[in-house]
This record gives sequence, structure tokens and C-alpha cells, in this order.
Amino acid sequence: MLSVGLTGGIASGKSAVSQRLAEHGAVLIDADQLARQVVAPGSEGLAQVVEEFGEQVLAAEGGLDRKALSKTVFDNDDARARLNAIIHPRVRAASAEIREAAPEGSVVVEDIPLLVETGQQDRFDVVVVVQAPREERLRRLQENRGMGRAEAERIFAAQATDAQRAEAADVLLDNSGSLDDLTAQVDALWQDLSSRLQ
Repeated sequence: MLSVGLTGGIASGKSAVSQRLAEHGAVLIDADQLARQVVAPGSEGLAQVVEEFGEQVLAAEGGLDRKALSKTVFDNDDARARLNAIIHPRVRAASAEIREAAPEGSVVVEDIPLLVETGQQDRFDVVVVVQAPREERLRRLQENRGMGRAEAERIFAAQATDAQRAEAADVLLDNSGSLDDLTAQVDALWQDLSSRLQ
């Protein structure tokens, strides 16, 4: 089995890379998706978040109000650390289950937005980092997600820098061009990853 860590800053194109790798046959573990699952309505994770941060983080239908929670923790390091202590162990446990169930000879790709920030780069055989110019990422956030510049800048400031991610990378994918350019790089990456298993 080959263990691959995939990361990149917000709006760098990481999702397009993970999707293409999955199309090639990689077993994909999406940390963001798991982070939503571990606080789904009725879960122990959600109950613990409510216990820690209060009923105001619940939406009317009983699920997690992500915007309310984000406002509570974003500029508060202590609150964010308390939230991470609830979510991260659960996400890691869910990831481990998927990894253990993967067939022998699999390329297992873990898509982890904060891989570098959480110091996980050493647990992978290969770390892949997707990069795109800051202004291009800003444009994508504004056009595709309706995010204001100030909010985007706050997120950039809370994440690792491009240089920090590049330092952790075994493979750097450049997403400053077209989707076809990125896809070609991912296809070449897949050939390389597959050859490492032989």
C-alpha cells in the first residue's frame, strides 16, 4: 500500500486533484467530509461540540450551524484548540478505518487541508501539495464561493504559507493554468505513484 498525503491552501484546486486520483483508482479519504460526518446530527461528536460551545452552534433543524461555530472559534485560538480536540481524533479514527479496509496494493490518498499545519507530513510515503497564485485563489473564492476579500485574507492568514507547504512537499502540482494542465500533471503523478507499488 502507498500512503499519500494531499494538501494545498484554500481554493488551490485540491478537490480537482483528489477527484482525478479517485478516477484513476486511488482510495480517497477526504478529511473535510469526515469532519462533517463526525458532527452529524445525533452523533457523539455533535453532542460534545454543543456541550463545549452551547446551543447557539445548532441550526434550527438540529444539525451544526457551521457559520455560528466558525464565528465562535475563528479568532479565538483557545476555542479553536478545544474544537480541534473534539474533531481531529474522530477524523483520524475514521481515516484509519478506511485505510485498514483498503485492498492490498492500493494507493491511499488522504486529502487533508491542514496537513502541514497539524504536522502530519511525516506519516505519509508521499506528500503532494497543490499550489496556485494567491490572487488566483482569491478570485476563485470571490467568484465561486461568494466570499469577501477580508474573509478570504483571514483564512489565508490562518493557514500555512505556500513556502511552508512547498517545504513539506515531495511533489508540487502547479495549478496556475487550465484544468487540462492540472489534469495532465495528475495523470503523470498517478503513473509515478503506481510505479512505486511495483
